[in-house]
Amino acid sequence: MENITFELSHVHQHGSAFFDYLSLRKKFFVDELHWQIPHNADVEMDQYDNPMARYSLVLDDDGRVLAGARAMSTSATWGDHTYMLKDAMSGKLETIPTNLLDDVIDSPKVWECTRLVISPEVKSMRVRIQCLDLIVGGLIDMANKEGADTLISLSNLWLLRALKRLGYGAELLGEPYQNDDDGHKYAVMSIEARHKQSTVQVPQMTAA
Repeated sequence: MENITFELSHVHQHGSAFFDYLSLRKKFFVDELHWQIPHNADVEMDQYDNPMARYSLVLDDDGRVLAGARAMSTSATWGDHTYMLKDAMSGKLETIPTNLLDDVIDSPKVWECTRLVISPEVKSMRVRIQCLDLIVGGLIDMANKEGADTLISLSNLWLLRALKRLGYGAELLGEPYQNDDDGHKYAVMSIEARHKQSTVQVPQMTAA
């Protein structure tokens, strides 16, 4: 397996990987979790897949996308949108509560991570752990390169436990809430954007 990282201007350097990641997102978030988010028959793609976004994907030895995640600086803006959590807190996203944090985060040192997904075809817990670690490692590399030192994510509570077991020292920033589409509990969490090591097994997890 290998990790690749890129922004939209570099998509062409990685063949169909970006499209395949969007397709994986559609199969998981729309077909399996039934989220009410923009999609067509092939892919899920929203307003945050713009030139401000960064991507960390995991490919198998044949170049197939096994997993991935998206990230964006909390100081980013694109048209009428900023980043997902800030837009939710300002009432622009009906499916996400407006009271997830006491204060809006707006800093180039903090990146929001979204759309974390690992293919359901990856059955091995060992491989799922490797995928998660590779994704986070890629996000940290990109964040550090652009001066960020913290990652935040509105994610399933399983992710908090998974990150802690991997040694990333994740912590909650707000109270959990239950997603009406899939019935799972989500909360805003953060980790320091620096590499850590662990070999502890983790269960399946999802992120917004």
